[in-house]
Amino acid sequence: MEEEKQSLPQASKTRAALQLLHHRQLRESLALAPQMSLRIALIAGLQASLAVLVALVSTLMSPWPELVGFPALGALAALFGRFAPLARRRRIVAVCAMLLLFAVLLPGMASLLGASEWGLVLVLALVAGASTVAVSRWDLGGPGAVIIVFAAGAALHPVGSWQELAVRLAATAAGGLIGWLVCWLTDGLRAKELRQLRFPATRIPPPSHQWIAGARIAAGAAVAALLAWAAGAAHPAWAAIGATAVMQGGHLHVTMNRALQRMAGTVLGACLVWLILAQHPPLWGIVLAIVAFQFLTEVIIGFNYALGQITVTPMALLMTLLASQSALLGSMPVERVLDTVLGAAVGIALAVLFSSADDRAYLAALRRRA
Repeated sequence: MEEEKQSLPQASKTRAALQLLHHRQLRESLALAPQMSLRIALIAGLQASLAVLVALVSTLMSPWPELVGFPALGALAALFGRFAPLARRRRIVAVCAMLLLFAVLLPGMASLLGASEWGLVLVLALVAGASTVAVSRWDLGGPGAVIIVFAAGAALHPVGSWQELAVRLAATAAGGLIGWLVCWLTDGLRAKELRQLRFPATRIPPPSHQWIAGARIAAGAAVAALLAWAAGAAHPAWAAIGATAVMQGGHLHVTMNRALQRMAGTVLGACLVWLILAQHPPLWGIVLAIVAFQFLTEVIIGFNYALGQITVTPMALLMTLLASQSALLGSMPVERVLDTVLGAAVGIALAVLFSSADDRAYLAALRRRA
């Protein structure tokens, strides 16, 4: 402890940035981590993909197929709480379904009240900050606020009337209910494995730290999305998602790893979705691809965040295609890559800029041990 205190004056932001750019950081980002439980990862992947499948199929076969994106967003509540006890898992999924509903509500209300394009971008940043605080305060766990921001980004397109907004909310709520029911019906598959696992005690940060983290992520999402919007990007929310995902890292070296992994994985994932779309798949082929990528993401992302980005990128782009009910422009995968790189770069830059002396001292001590 005394050694770290002595190192604080030397742990400048410039020095921290140089340490993060060291080639050792790239090697760390490529490393594979052991899964806490591959069985639970498989079950979580099954639950999430089944919830999304039911939401997609039931909506496409209903009288309202144009709403298909919103039940699928609500069903993403099934992603949360994979290591929570059974009763607590049901509460977590219910709370996350409400947060996803909030993420659809807020941009829709702002649109109806006449918010400009840049105003909607700021609403998206507000969702990023508020959901960060909510995830931390209620100990909701992974995948964290990034899923809530993804939902808000999908709901950014203008709303024509209060009735249309009510329909969107009802569709999102229906998807959340599907996610909750799927977890409730299948969570018994996790029971035996949960009893055998030993988890480290979770530490919930004090409220002041939660609000600081939320403000940082809101600022990162706002800067990234506004830069993308100013550059003429059609989907500035992707930059905000990238910044949010990167800044969720608890330490500077974790933040940098997530930035490198997210950029590399997104490039490969964009190439993959381009190859898929080049085959002009039918509607149900796209649905099956979304479900398959969702399952694979939940299974492999625990090994390395970049692996998860390879599969989550085509899933997100194909879901965007399905929700838009129109031909996907060839430039969309390219824009996804550019916006992700922008968001990740803004995220790591602001993480260093907003870092505390303790953050930088921890990084310096970590590098000395290495």
